[in-house]
Amino acid sequence: MKLHRNLVFAVIDALNHIFNEGEYADKVVQKTLRLDKRWGSRDRGFIAETIYEMVRYKRLYTEIAEVKAPFSRPDLFRTWAVWAVLKGISLPDWKQLEPTPERRIKGKFDELSKIRKFKESVPDWIDEICLKALGDKLWTQEIAALNKKAEVILRTNTLKTTKEKLQKALLNEGIVTEPIKGYASALRLPERANVFMTDSFKNGFFEVQDASSQLVAEFLDVKPGQRVVDTCAGAGGKSLHLAALMKNKGQLIALDIYGSKLKELKRRARRNGAHNIEPREITSTKVFKKLYGSADRVLIDAPCTGLGVLRRNPDTKWKLQPDFLEKITKTQQEILRSYSKIVKDGGKMVYATCSILPQENNDQVNSFLASEEGKSFSLTKEKKIYASKSGFDGFYMALLEKN
Repeated sequence: MKLHRNLVFAVIDALNHIFNEGEYADKVVQKTLRLDKRWGSRDRGFIAETIYEMVRYKRLYTEIAEVKAPFSRPDLFRTWAVWAVLKGISLPDWKQLEPTPERRIKGKFDELSKIRKFKESVPDWIDEICLKALGDKLWTQEIAALNKKAEVILRTNTLKTTKEKLQKALLNEGIVTEPIKGYASALRLPERANVFMTDSFKNGFFEVQDASSQLVAEFLDVKPGQRVVDTCAGAGGKSLHLAALMKNKGQLIALDIYGSKLKELKRRARRNGAHNIEPREITSTKVFKKLYGSADRVLIDAPCTGLGVLRRNPDTKWKLQPDFLEKITKTQQEILRSYSKIVKDGGKMVYATCSILPQENNDQVNSFLASEEGKSFSLTKEKKIYASKSGFDGFYMALLEKN
């Protein structure tokens, strides 16, 4: 392929923002793609995919390039040259690119590829924790799967259409999709496309949501007419799914500590035609204490390390710090014990995370069940989803029933 200087320079600038300034990769990619309106789909694809791949394999590429943080501009060009050589791309004769020892790069790659933490590009502490938690075989398979590019998965908004009608509508707009066996509302795109520009999206016929994530709302077993509380709603991906499963009947209270996320949920709910969602910002404990003992169903989609969704957020592994796991597990247990009080007698609750670590998942459920707040609950069923086995994001969900 012919390399264009402005595309490569855009990648280098983006990597500087991500590696040196700690900005989020997805935001940097969005910002970068808006820099030049003349870029076509191939140009934009090159920029986005190169940035994500270099973030994904940052440790491997920088180790081969023999550079360390903070990365100077020559360091970033050197790292990019490693990526290019390993991709079989001929390097252009630019002054920014020093003579690149291709044979040494390939030799170092072969050597480091025998060591998992380099091959799959993870910090030592994450490799050690996941090895201990999952065992060598499963962790090796899982991190390899989590380093693969995530597919685009859509969730049909059944408040406005059916999966079959959505498939036809998208085909008329030039986008091919296919259903996924075992996922009621999901459609997969065999080839990536900008689905957000379609009339189907603007009309609220679908949301982009990973197939594993789509299982969480279904796991809660909601019924039309119930009172349902989504306690960590965020921008509302699962709230919107719950509203559809409730057929817009009943009350769906969406709680979150971030008002900005709830504003985004309101906007999405309007587009989706979801009228039974009531966003409430948690400005004090009074907000959720008023709901104690009142809900038929409660969803706790808890904050977590996000180790199950590294395919979508590869920079997570570089942002996480070793002490975060200890902090987040305490937070998860506090949330479980507080928000479980919202469930009324005979009601049900789902605790879910997008993590693959038992410390955040079944260990938390067991701790809760052994607590004063959890003694009236029983575990009905749980589901552990691994990317290496499902092909989708890593998730955990547990359904608990209040006796």
